[in-house]
Amino acid sequence: MAATAGTTTDAVASAARLSPSFDGVTPLAAPAPAVDPAVRLRHVTKRYGAGPVVLDDVSLDIAPGEFVCLLGASGCGKSTLLNLVAGLEPVTSGAIDTPDGGAAVMFQESALMPWLTARRNVELALRLRGVPRGERREEALRLLATVNLADAADKRPHELSGGMRQRVALARALAQDRAVLLMDEPFAALDAITRDLLHEELERVWRATGRTIVFVTHNVREAARLGQRVVLLSSRPGRIAGEWRVARTHGRRIESPEVAALATEITAELRKEIARNAS
Repeated sequence: MAATAGTTTDAVASAARLSPSFDGVTPLAAPAPAVDPAVRLRHVTKRYGAGPVVLDDVSLDIAPGEFVCLLGASGCGKSTLLNLVAGLEPVTSGAIDTPDGGAAVMFQESALMPWLTARRNVELALRLRGVPRGERREEALRLLATVNLADAADKRPHELSGGMRQRVALARALAQDRAVLLMDEPFAALDAITRDLLHEELERVWRATGRTIVFVTHNVREAARLGQRVVLLSSRPGRIAGEWRVARTHGRRIESPEVAALATEITAELRKEIARNAS
C-alpha cells in the first residue's frame, strides 16, 4: 500500500521519514502494538456474475477502536466493501473476519419508521437485540442522550430536521451494541453546517463509546476531518491505492489548516487515480 502524507501537525508525512522527531507525526515505519484487528480483510475480491471485477485483492486490518475512512471516486467499490464487511453480500474470494455478532450499519438515509417516535425507533433495535421490555425505555433515552437528542424522544421523524433524524439513526445503530459501526456516507445529504455539527457529535460519541468505526465517504475534507486513518480506493477495480495515518485527532475542525493540507494531498492522489482510470 502506498503511504503518503498530509500536514505539518496531523498527518503521517513523507517528511517524517526523514525526521522521525517531527512534531505530531508518527512514522508509518514505527512498529504497531501487537493486537488482534477488529476487522480483517484478506485478499478480498468481488464481482457480480460475469461482470467486471468490482474489488480486487483488498487486504486491510482495522484495529479495535480505530476510526477509518474509506475514500474514493464514485463507483470505486466503497459501499460494496462496506456491504461485504456487514455480511450483506458474499465475497467472491478471500475472507473477512469481524467480531462475533457482526457489525452495526448506518446508511445515508436514516430509514426511521415514520409512525414511531424517536424513542420507539431506538427501542425497536433494542427489542430485536432481545432487551427486556421493562429496560427498553430507559436504555433508549440513555442512547438518545448520548447523541444529545433526549429532548426529542417523543417526536416523530417528520418533526425532526435531517440532522436530528441522523442522530436518531446513530442512536439506533448504537442500540445494537456491536463493537464495529459501519457508516455509508451518513451525512452526504446534509448541508455543510449541519454536517460539521454532526462531525463533532460523531467524534464525541466515538471517543465515549470506544467503537471501531468504518466510515465511507466521497468527501475528501470529511475524511481528513474525521479519520485516524484514511484509505484511498482506486477505481475499476477497487484496490487500496493509498493510506494516510493521523497522529493527533483532538481539536480538528473542518476548517483547520492541517485538515485542509491533508485534504489537498489526498485530492492530488485521487485525481491521479481518476485520470489513470479515464486513460
